[in-house]
Amino acid sequence: MDYLLFIAYLVFFGWLVTRIPFFKNSGLGTNLLLALFLLKVIASIMYGWQGIRYSYLIQMGDTWRWHFYSIGELSILKKDPLAFFSDLSNNYEHGYGRFLSSRSSWWNDLHRNAFTKLLTIFNLLSASSYFINTIFYSFLTLFGSVAFFKMMQDAFPRKKAIQVICIFLLPSFLYWCSGIHKDGLTFLGIALVVYPCYFGWRKRRLSIGGVVSILLGLLLLLLYRNYLLVVLFPALLTWMIAERFGKKPLLVFSVAYLFFAFLFFGLPKVFPGIDLPRAVVEKQEDFATLKGSSFVPIKKLEPNFKSFLTTAPYALELTLLRPFPTDAKHLFSLIAVLENLGILVLIGLAVLFRQKQNPPPAFFWFCLFLSLSILLIVGYTVNFLGAIVRYRSIVLPILLTPILCQVNWKRLKYIKNKYV
Repeated sequence: MDYLLFIAYLVFFGWLVTRIPFFKNSGLGTNLLLALFLLKVIASIMYGWQGIRYSYLIQMGDTWRWHFYSIGELSILKKDPLAFFSDLSNNYEHGYGRFLSSRSSWWNDLHRNAFTKLLTIFNLLSASSYFINTIFYSFLTLFGSVAFFKMMQDAFPRKKAIQVICIFLLPSFLYWCSGIHKDGLTFLGIALVVYPCYFGWRKRRLSIGGVVSILLGLLLLLLYRNYLLVVLFPALLTWMIAERFGKKPLLVFSVAYLFFAFLFFGLPKVFPGIDLPRAVVEKQEDFATLKGSSFVPIKKLEPNFKSFLTTAPYALELTLLRPFPTDAKHLFSLIAVLENLGILVLIGLAVLFRQKQNPPPAFFWFCLFLSLSILLIVGYTVNFLGAIVRYRSIVLPILLTPILCQVNWKRLKYIKNKYV
């Protein structure tokens, strides 16, 4: 019965992908859309299968823990729907404080509770089948990838092949953001906020649908990765200023981010309850208590400007350069190593063969500064290479696509033909 239900849902959602205007008008084409959707479903199934087969080796048991929690919640949903949706009690002495903390924080618990309840609703439709849920999850998260593709198509026309590869086919992004975990929803949340901003600012107006999209995206980030709100708002604000007033967007972003750095470290002195540096330090300390096979040492942070500044190069080394070839311990880490080497080669080519005649637009710098901000936070706090690869996966399409779209590929091809 599960097999028949799986096939029925797969056919239905495949049909939806070809009928929904948001997908139809993406410029991807029906056949490619279907192929990308099926590829996400396959990646999601593989994610679940590896969560069973190799859960200890690569610490992927979380996806099945969420599933089993949601099965338990399903009985509550069926017996008392009101209790199911209202069971978010807060018994902490801090109440709704400690917004960014991982310790004794209602907000930290909310990440788990909200995700479990989403899977419970999936279970209601799938007869609690994990693998049918992969179809629902793949369909839902496909909206985020298509939204970014449409933005990149508008910002960098005639670069379709590069954009499809960077946004849909990067191995780590495809794998981690298709699997049933919070990463795909996090990327969707970012896309739902950025997409209406991009087209709204281009048209000098924001529709009601755009406002709804932004609110929904902010809600997803609040539920699943609330610390990203801290880096998303400065990037959006600076982007808006650069689009409206800045003829030199890099200068606008550089000055604005110096100001935000001042706020980041200065606010605790004026408002002790808003101590963002301390929140980052606490996250690092919480990760330090965990155990895993891909552990790497990280430099201890102190909640002050000097410590963050001196640690930044090592944090970016972890997120941009690792894993090294010497970090490969098994097939999964080897794939991550090969992908990382390929990315570094492509970034090197982008630096050497960039298009000098067309300066990057403000959207390019928005993607770059947002990506580096996220990578810095991950590098400051996470001390497991496996987790770094997973957290970094949501950044790669945002970072790599605009960079590779700025490459002068004709010049590169000419040099290749001349000297090879």
